[in-house]
Amino acid sequence: MRYLSLAAVALALAATSACVAPVGPVQVTRFHLPDTAALGHGAITVEPAPGEDGASLEFRTYAAAVARQLVLAGYSEQVAGSAPQVAQVRIRRASVEPGRRGGPVSVGIGGSTGSFGSGVGLGIGLDLSGPPAGEVDTELSVTIRERAGDRVLWEGRARFTVSARSPLANSQLGAARMTEALFKGFPGTSGETIEVK
Repeated sequence: MRYLSLAAVALALAATSACVAPVGPVQVTRFHLPDTAALGHGAITVEPAPGEDGASLEFRTYAAAVARQLVLAGYSEQVAGSAPQVAQVRIRRASVEPGRRGGPVSVGIGGSTGSFGSGVGLGIGLDLSGPPAGEVDTELSVTIRERAGDRVLWEGRARFTVSARSPLANSQLGAARMTEALFKGFPGTSGETIEVK
């Protein structure tokens, strides 16, 4: 009985690791002022960007992931109030339904003529695989500003596309993946687009 339980756990872990297998890279672009001395220390507040619904579950998931990365980068998070810096978060998610490349039915006709006669052939191919799986395209933008004067100190965007069936299409897993990529090597090289795998 004990061996059966261990085997079941091993099988479950293998299935889980197969589900979260690496997907395409996260594209990251960052911009910042030449002087980065103001970044990576002091108190900061995470807020929704203008027009963003700060009460939505999706926003709160991404905001929590951003706050975690900011703390890892050296900031101390101030949940509310007047921290000297503010990180404004914006999320854009879209479902993409890829079209089929060609029709579900294909017809081929061939013929030949030779010294022993001639022949004509007809072939029909049916694609029974169904339409391709949909995808989820997500873009996360974070802008770090000075509260006094509203000067932008740092701005970053991360984007990736995964199958709608992937666990990373889920906001909680996707948020962790995207924010880790966005803040990797913070503040990063200004103006450079990188791919984080």
